[in-house]
Amino acid sequence: MKIIQTVEVKQILTEESKAKLLKKFEARKQSLQQECEQLRFELKRLEKAKKHSPLLLKQHFEKEINDRLEKVKLLDFQIEQLHILPLGSELKEREIQALVEVNIGDKWEEVMAPKTIIIEDGIVKEIR
Repeated sequence: MKIIQTVEVKQILTEESKAKLLKKFEARKQSLQQECEQLRFELKRLEKAKKHSPLLLKQHFEKEINDRLEKVKLLDFQIEQLHILPLGSELKEREIQALVEVNIGDKWEEVMAPKTIIIEDGIVKEIR
């Protein structure tokens, strides 16, 4: 019988992976900042149209902008932490689902033990 189990995927921090993560964080941060600018522009455009309640409109747009600004703050924190982490550190990248074979006579604790895949520069280095 096969069962589905959650497997953690961790990435070993190298110069290459650190640069890629930094680039990904910066790109996401820039995208969020552009979204904020677009929302501010849309707010002004809709305020001029005067088809909606100015107060409700402003509240809605400010909420959306603040949500994005919080994400930018989180990205800033992640970038700061990335600079602090030493090379060789293991970073949790994601969790995936895997099929695990279960047979009669298997030790249940071993079957259900948490499993981890370790990746270094895009190559699977270890399965624990």
